[in-house]
Amino acid sequence: MTAIDDLLADARITTTRRDTFDVGAALRRLAADAAATAAEPHPDMVRAAQAGQRLSVVCRWILNKPDAADHVDRLAREPDKPEDDDHLDVDGALVFACLLYLTDHRESAQFWWQLAAGAGHRAAAYCLHLHHLALGETREARHWLHEVTDDVLDSEAPDSAFLATLEAVAMYVRKTGSSLASAPTGSLEMEVDRLATAKADSCIIVQRPDRRLADLLHDFTRR
Repeated sequence: MTAIDDLLADARITTTRRDTFDVGAALRRLAADAAATAAEPHPDMVRAAQAGQRLSVVCRWILNKPDAADHVDRLAREPDKPEDDDHLDVDGALVFACLLYLTDHRESAQFWWQLAAGAGHRAAAYCLHLHHLALGETREARHWLHEVTDDVLDSEAPDSAFLATLEAVAMYVRKTGSSLASAPTGSLEMEVDRLATAKADSCIIVQRPDRRLADLLHDFTRR
C-alpha cells in the first residue's frame, strides 16, 4: 500500500445506515388525526346546526296550523305598508316569514320576523333567536331570547323550562318525521319565487303576499 493509499484510508468517513422514512405510516397518522378532528366538531358548530334544525321544525309547525292560511289571507288584503304595525296581521307576518325561511329566502324571513317581533309577537322573537344562533350570531340570539322570556310586561312569558321542552319536542318531531309538520309543496315554492322576482330592485321580499299565494296555502293546510 502506498503512502497515498494510507492517507485515503485515514480520510474515509465511517457511515451508518439511516432509518428510512415510512411515508405510508406518516400518511396514516395524518389521516387518523384528520378523522379525529372531523369526528369532534366545534361546540359552536354543533349548537348552530341544532338551532337551524329546531327552527325548521318550528317553522313547519307554524305553517301547518289550521288558521295559518287565514292570517296570510288577511295580510294579503291589508295595505302594502309592512312598516305600519297598526295595519299588520302579526300572525300573518309570522306565517309568511316561516314560509320564506322554508323556501330558502332567509333574509326576507328575517325581515318579516322582525316586523312581527317588533309588534310584540314572542313566537317571531323565538324564531329570530334560533335564526341568529344558527348563523353563529350569539349576541343577536341573546337579544331575541330576552325578548321571548322578558316578563316585565307579561307575567305569562315563557320561561327557560318551557323553551327547553319546546326544543326537545322539536328535536323529536325532526327525528321521527311527523306528518303534522310537512314541508312546503313545490307550488308554494314557485309562488314565493314569483314574489321574489316581481320587484328586482331588492333582494329582500318586502311586499306583502298576494291572494294567489294565500289560496295555495289554504290548499296546503287542507291536506
